[in-house]
Amino acid sequence: MMEKDMIICRCEEVTYGKLIETANTFNCTPRELKLRTRAGMGYCGGRTCRQMIDSIALASTERDAAQITLKYQPPVRPLSFGQLGDVEQ
Repeated sequence: MMEKDMIICRCEEVTYGKLIETANTFNCTPRELKLRTRAGMGYCGGRTCRQMIDSIALASTERDAAQITLKYQPPVRPLSFGQLGDVEQ
C-alpha cells in the first residue's frame, strides 16, 4: 500500500492521497481525474505519472470498452539545452 502523501505527479505536486480521494469522490475516468487534479499536466506532459493516474482512475470505476487511456503530448519539436539557453540581445 502506498503512502497517501507520496507525490505521484512531480510537476504539479499531486499526491497519491489526492488522486485516490478525487477518484472515489467523483467516480472519475482517467481524463476527468487528470482535469480535476492537474496531474499529468505539467512540464513532462504525463510521461512519468500517466500510467499511475490511469490505473488509479480505472480501479475506482468500471472499465468501459469505449474509454481511451491517457496519452502524453510530446513537444512539437525538441530543443536542445543549448538552444533553450541561447539568449540574443
